[in-house]
Amino acid sequence: IAELLGRAGARFAVLGPEERCTGDPARRLGEEGLFQQLARTNIECLNGHGATKILTTCPHCFNTLKNEYPDFGGNYDVVHHTDYLAALVSEGRLTLEPSGANDTVTYHDSCYLGRHNDIFDSPRDLLRAVFPDNLQEMACAKSESFCCGAGGGHAWFDLEQGEKINAIRYDQATTTGAQALVTACPYCRIMFDEVAS
Repeated sequence: IAELLGRAGARFAVLGPEERCTGDPARRLGEEGLFQQLARTNIECLNGHGATKILTTCPHCFNTLKNEYPDFGGNYDVVHHTDYLAALVSEGRLTLEPSGANDTVTYHDSCYLGRHNDIFDSPRDLLRAVFPDNLQEMACAKSESFCCGAGGGHAWFDLEQGEKINAIRYDQATTTGAQALVTACPYCRIMFDEVAS
């Protein structure tokens, strides 16, 4: 992302070693005290640097910073990187080269980017810029998407009964015939990598 921002001439900074987890996993696992501690520490750090706009790559971080930090005094303009990069492409500040490959891709809408925050188009716009005419939608897409199975902290433990959600969703992706499954969420990627191997 930093490379693409640099190519577009965007001005940005990173927290480096001061960056901590937003606390999303702690809150989802029921560790509310740890979440609040992380939120307050992060807000103090961000405010100390005069941050007003935050660019995220993780949908969970996006959702937490945008929708939950205001409860603790953290009020920022939070933007997911797919929205920001799609805007740069639309403005002509960033050019993405088509891959040249004939491979088809399918896109998985992660819960915290899609259904919780209504970001559906920008990831697809970026994919179409790189894979023109090669985006194959799954039957359950956009607001009707299907969870990868990591939600509620399930990324950290295995369910011992029933069919795994990530396997169900992965099967939905493979039925499209696409050669690649793309997602904007690191948790989703972990869940799909698990069933793909």
